[in-house]
Amino acid sequence: MQRMPWLLGVLACSMPLLAACQSSAPAASEVRPLKPAATDLLPRGGLTGWRRVPLEPLADKAVWSPSPEGLLLIDGASAKEMLLHETELGDGVLHVEWRFRPQAVDKPTYNGGVYVRTALDGKAWVQLQVAHLDKPPVSGDLIAQVPGQEKRVEVFQAGNNPVHPPGEWNTYDVTLRGPTISVDLNGQHTVTWSDCPLARGHVGLQAEGAWIEVRSFSFQPL
Repeated sequence: MQRMPWLLGVLACSMPLLAACQSSAPAASEVRPLKPAATDLLPRGGLTGWRRVPLEPLADKAVWSPSPEGLLLIDGASAKEMLLHETELGDGVLHVEWRFRPQAVDKPTYNGGVYVRTALDGKAWVQLQVAHLDKPPVSGDLIAQVPGQEKRVEVFQAGNNPVHPPGEWNTYDVTLRGPTISVDLNGQHTVTWSDCPLARGHVGLQAEGAWIEVRSFSFQPL
């Protein structure tokens, strides 16, 4: 019992050090460990393994820029193109984390997309919309142009849109299993398309009018 004051004193002296260690640790929202079987596809230091596919004449500027901090910076202003990973993929889960850079203008453009099951020439594609718009398609919706469908496929969510505002990070988890594509946005299911005729394809991103940052882009086969 006589040693208890000494022990309490040691613990009291240790508390500031413990607090300092905890405050210096990265916030949980910034820790992005890959799942054990997932492959990190995010470009780092260059665009090796990726292909720019024009939707309009390619912009004469650096639209896609890997940053030293590990982000992919997308300058979509006056640009409309795809960036597709050159490896063809089948069933799996695509995980993407992205955010818009806020724009201080009256009518900002917040538009872009995430591709799955897409042809490398860009003629057949499936896109998860990345957009803050007044009407669909918006983030969480699916659109596609695929063989066997004369019109563009549109699968829009029925519930409340779980997208976060510009400046905050959003997460897509897209499950590809046979003809079924299931989309979760920020942990909430938004849409399912059960009639995709493309069994395999390429994943990627779209630049279309907006500044977007991507901090995670990984694929886990099923």
